[in-house]
Amino acid sequence: ETRCTGRIGAVSLDNIFVPDGASCVLNRTRANGNIVVGTGATLLATSVSINGNLQAEGAQSVRVYGSSTFGGSIQIEQGGSASIERARVNGDIQFDENTGALNASDNVVGGNLQVVKNYGGVTLTNNRMKGNLQCKENEPAPTGGGNQAASKEDQCRRL
Repeated sequence: ETRCTGRIGAVSLDNIFVPDGASCVLNRTRANGNIVVGTGATLLATSVSINGNLQAEGAQSVRVYGSSTFGGSIQIEQGGSASIERARVNGDIQFDENTGALNASDNVVGGNLQVVKNYGGVTLTNNRMKGNLQCKENEPAPTGGGNQAASKEDQCRRL
């Protein structure tokens, strides 16, 4: 496992861990395993290729940009803000019980996009998923549009 407390470039690693309160920048980094982001930590990932999952519980900020790929899922729970843009995710994207602004745009998702009990505002734009777009108990309700899904449920029916 590699602890990221600064910047990591175009190298291939196994698992990546961002310790509690640390800040990590990944640029064109490859990982055979998962990325785990600790409590109060921040992650900026640009053009990364991750075979596993991105898991963040209690993170301050998670940002994924630049045509990144994930073999598994992205789970962001009980944290601050997050933005996932132009990623290919074979599994699900989940935003659960976050307090900051959330954004998912221009992503291709093999599973579901689930947005539950978030309180900082959610924007969902031009995402394509094989599964469902599920939104419930968000305050305020998510905004956006242009999303394609097998079904759009609850607060996301019109997005």
